Amino acid sequence: MLVLVVDTATPAVTAALVEIGADEVRQVAARAAVDGRAHGELLAPQIDAVLAEAGAKPRDLGAVVAGVGPGPFTGLRVGLMTAAVFQAGLGIPAYGVCTLDAFGARTTGKALVATDARRREVYWAVYADGTALTGPAVDKPADIVNRLTTYGVTHAVGEGAQRYADVLGITPGAVLYPDPLALAELAAERVRAKAPTEPLTPLYLRRPDAVEPAARKAALSPAEQSEAGAKLTAGRR
Repeated sequence: MLVLVVDTATPAVTAALVEIGADEVRQVAARAAVDGRAHGELLAPQIDAVLAEAGAKPRDLGAVVAGVGPGPFTGLRVGLMTAAVFQAGLGIPAYGVCTLDAFGARTTGKALVATDARRREVYWAVYADGTALTGPAVDKPADIVNRLTTYGVTHAVGEGAQRYADVLGITPGAVLYPDPLALAELAAERVRAKAPTEPLTPLYLRRPDAVEPAARKAALSPAEQSEAGAKLTAGRR
């Protein structure tokens, strides 16, 4: 079955086509462009490119897999909304995978996965031979150092681990962004079983930066407003 994979939970805007068979998961085509402020502009062309490389059309897709974060609000929802459009438009199932799990699935031993959450924070989780021990969570790097020691973490991956390596006290690995093939592998059993489509619930872990504006304050006091109203009424006579 040909499956579309998308992830926009990190600055890497990722799209891939994978073939999920009875015994294997094979990557057919993939694109990734690193730009944390252009998810909306980049994802659709990435999808077009992988479809063109594979000589496939949207109607050839049997399912869509999306990384559900954690990730910053604006970027993350681009991928999830796109996946939801394919699911609804083509009538195919959609499956969500924690983006940190895609990193963790490729680790051995006790590993920290940390992506950049902005605000000098990281989204993070700890894995033991690919199985999550804790998280996902969002914290300042200095606030998780003691917990990493408790878990016996020896290595780390992800852009957040690289950015804050000096604070975390762990030498980061070379892997900075999620592997779309790992996302597909984590959803493969659901795809093979033709499980019901899932709600693509984003792991924001915190409220978005954008908030509704407060009610505007009156420029004039109540007394001044009454006086202005009286003058306006008088002027109309």
